[in-house]
Amino acid sequence: MRRLVVSEFLTLDGVMEDPGGQSEFKHKGWSRPYWDDEIGKFKLAELMAADALLLGRITYQGFAAAWPSAKDEAGFADRMNGLPKYVVSTTLDQADWNNSTIIKSDIVREVARLKQQDGQDILIGGSGQLIQTLAQHGLIDDYYLLVYPVVLGSGARLFRDGTEATLKLVESRSYASGVVLVHYRAITGE
Repeated sequence: MRRLVVSEFLTLDGVMEDPGGQSEFKHKGWSRPYWDDEIGKFKLAELMAADALLLGRITYQGFAAAWPSAKDEAGFADRMNGLPKYVVSTTLDQADWNNSTIIKSDIVREVARLKQQDGQDILIGGSGQLIQTLAQHGLIDDYYLLVYPVVLGSGARLFRDGTEATLKLVESRSYASGVVLVHYRAITGE
């Protein structure tokens, strides 16, 4: 059985919106000043531990615009482009990024089915609304949260009003940049 893993860049006040700076969000690109090789190594290892991506429409479209033309020596772009991608959307009619499949309905059942297959982790990045839905149904196993020493005061948050979860700390580590990685496991996912 595969694990469903959420990986997010978060501010201290829980904002996950536009850490890289691709949208028109007032605070776009807030994670960039803190990026370093240590975080890059973690993100590469995390990606290599997965054999599928699960994304909401907005995140998928952003990734599909950026990754197909990306190149890097570490192999991150090749891995992103080669992995099977499942995009959850009721409005998207076509998914042209390599190895993409659209999930239009019965999201909970379809994701539960993906988890039952043999393989490595299924990785979710961004995709806040999708994460909310999956968390409500107890489908998320792990959260890898890179918490940045930034408070924005506004923006989309990972844990929105009404979100409930009981989590167990598995690991924490700090980076020289001031970013802290926390790995939580959902109690219901064990």
